[in-house]
Amino acid sequence: MNSPRVRPRIVNQFFQGDIVAVIACLDQHYVNTQLACPPGKSRTEVVDPHKTGLYIEVRAASPGQGTFYVRWKDASGKTCHHKLGRTADLTLEAARAAALAHKAATKAPTAARPGVALPGNPPAPLMATNGLMGTPTTVAGGMSLDTFMTEHYFPHVKLHKRSWLRDEQTYKRIKPKFGNLPLAGITRRSVQQFQAELAAQGLAPATVNHHPVLLRRVLNLAMSWEMVDRNVLARIPLLRLDNQVEHYLDDEQVARLVKVLETDKNRMVCLILMFLLATGARLNEGLRAQWKHFDLDGGTWKIPATNSKSRKIMHKPLNASALWVLQQLDTKDESELLFPSPASGKPFTTITRQWYRIRKKAKLPENIRIHDLRHTFASRVVSSGGTLYQVQTLLGHADTRTSQRYAHLSMKAAQEASNLAAFAVG
Repeated sequence: MNSPRVRPRIVNQFFQGDIVAVIACLDQHYVNTQLACPPGKSRTEVVDPHKTGLYIEVRAASPGQGTFYVRWKDASGKTCHHKLGRTADLTLEAARAAALAHKAATKAPTAARPGVALPGNPPAPLMATNGLMGTPTTVAGGMSLDTFMTEHYFPHVKLHKRSWLRDEQTYKRIKPKFGNLPLAGITRRSVQQFQAELAAQGLAPATVNHHPVLLRRVLNLAMSWEMVDRNVLARIPLLRLDNQVEHYLDDEQVARLVKVLETDKNRMVCLILMFLLATGARLNEGLRAQWKHFDLDGGTWKIPATNSKSRKIMHKPLNASALWVLQQLDTKDESELLFPSPASGKPFTTITRQWYRIRKKAKLPENIRIHDLRHTFASRVVSSGGTLYQVQTLLGHADTRTSQRYAHLSMKAAQEASNLAAFAVG
């Protein structure tokens, strides 16, 4: 019969203000079960008596967990501290080994030795083995990027970011270059070189920019979780985007498209496309639209924050064309969705293939996308005398600069109005 585990003996305690230092005979069971602040204290330091310089900082706000630190004195006698990692990420054994390695590195600084810094400065991340998960990680803010992405970043963004699949696609290019590096080993220069390599491969500037933007977001998240001390990619320059060429359908093209949409056999997809053209809505907003969000008497559509790109509630006025589309739908008594998929009853996941067929049937250029129906709506608003502020409101642009892409259309409308005045005088 196994004897009950005895709680490790507390050797000594020191009190200073709201902080208490506890010297305890540590073992992994103590780390897993005994980390807590005494009543009335905001922070506790649990010190390892093995003279490794290791201690665990425990805060009252986070009982049951803590952060491993190593403490040492530099050549001038100044006491220095360096964070090794969370108790959830490192075993006690790994933390002790890392603390000893860190102290050894700071005692014998050599410029030619990697991982060694001048006294008083933390060395580059030292590799350790995470005994909790058995995966390679690094101490001193140096968990490998791939470990962080797999175990922390993607589980987090899948709950908070609708476009996380694009992050997965972007990371496929990042992983071979940076995946094995510790988070603290990612440098601004290496990422800028990576940008240049991607651009040399012929990727569009917007596509190239996705990569440093993702890495910057990753380091921001790691910094917020106290896994790195700073984000070296903050305000990293991105490639200038010279690809904001918007495609608009002219009146003749709109007429051809509408004629096809009125007669094509796939009625549901055709009504979706007419609705997008009439409202300027994003495709996802249209596909997820529900009857309960429409006030047909008042002629308004409330887009909930969950369906809005800006994550804010939007209100859209409905014009006669949009109301006509709603009148053609017979789904109100069968589904909460305006446009349920006939196959599943759920929102369509894509209508791209049907769009290609309809686009060809309407003899539209192959570079016209579904999203260009939104641009066409905006261009018709501006060309009819609408202001850029009205475009911003109707399209739900969070940033006024996004609406500026239609400024040249506004100027054209103003010039035409000016010409009318000139003829009237002449």
